[in-house]
Amino acid sequence: MNKLILILTGLIITCSVQAQQKTENLIIVTLDGMRWQEVFGGVDSLLIVNKKFTRDSASIVRTYWSKDVQERRQKLFPFLWSTILNQGQLYGNRLKGSNVNVANKYHFSYPGYNEIFTGYPDTAVNSNDKILNKNINVLEFINKQKGFKGKVAAFTSWDVFPYIFNEARSGIYVNADDTIQSGNVALKLISDMHTLSSRPLDVRPDVLTYFGAREYLKASHPRVLYIGFDETDDFAHEGMYDQYLKSAHAEDAMLADLWKLIQSMPEYAGHTTLIVTCDHGRGDKVKEEWTSHGEKIADSDQIWIAAIGPDTKPLGEVKKTKQYYQRQLATTFAALFGFDFKPDQPVIGPIESIVGK
Repeated sequence: MNKLILILTGLIITCSVQAQQKTENLIIVTLDGMRWQEVFGGVDSLLIVNKKFTRDSASIVRTYWSKDVQERRQKLFPFLWSTILNQGQLYGNRLKGSNVNVANKYHFSYPGYNEIFTGYPDTAVNSNDKILNKNINVLEFINKQKGFKGKVAAFTSWDVFPYIFNEARSGIYVNADDTIQSGNVALKLISDMHTLSSRPLDVRPDVLTYFGAREYLKASHPRVLYIGFDETDDFAHEGMYDQYLKSAHAEDAMLADLWKLIQSMPEYAGHTTLIVTCDHGRGDKVKEEWTSHGEKIADSDQIWIAAIGPDTKPLGEVKKTKQYYQRQLATTFAALFGFDFKPDQPVIGPIESIVGK
């Protein structure tokens, strides 16, 4: 009898926690290797006049430059610095005492995405090779909860994500730089465009990844959708600062388009949270290490987070915060639904201000 009472009490507490959360859907977007310096400061005055990195400086200056830092960053990221600034939260401006870092020691993609989605900076995850991730990720955890089965999906430009998410084990749908098997006319067209694309960066163009995710959202109504962009990191590695900026600006426009779509759909409007972040930072501009990242590149552990949704108070640009870590995102994603993500690997608590605590 006492055991039954304890079980019922536990169920009541769980239902009570979930009832407190207004979030019913979650969309996660990453901009691979996007520096916090541009997110919070706009285009860099040294890099845009450096012909080694910016071929057409005059055009970039006309499009993105301003002496005023707030105007400058809004030109580059108009959605972040209008909609999310006014209705959500932004973390990571180190000049204003907001520090967000990766906890893993490697500071590159697979370890970063593992940390984002498993909450565990695993030292054994130390390459970008196509190795199945042994760690339980938060998307597969959510996919096992009542009402979420088959309603969790990922669309990414990088083809390592099926391994990062361990697609076969997790059971979530991962579309990563491959064709889209669907009878949906729009999805079939996007798949054909991908097949016929020249893929200049050797990955699916981010715009096709986005359109695939958008049409899947409209057709299948997932409860959780992850979109992983890649071009910002690729162009940065090539030292093409102008293209890095253009990709960042285009991805901000895709975020704006996505948010507008969400607000037009009764399944999502008013009860969907959007979280945007990156997998790692980049090096210093003065040393010309902004093109790189990794364990030996200083500052490449520095990242940023943006969030907007019904549980996230409109704090705008958050200043003088305590130290936050990338590994807190996994538990934050779960907590937005009222779930407590406690896998076998060690994790830490969520970013409470994002989940409304």
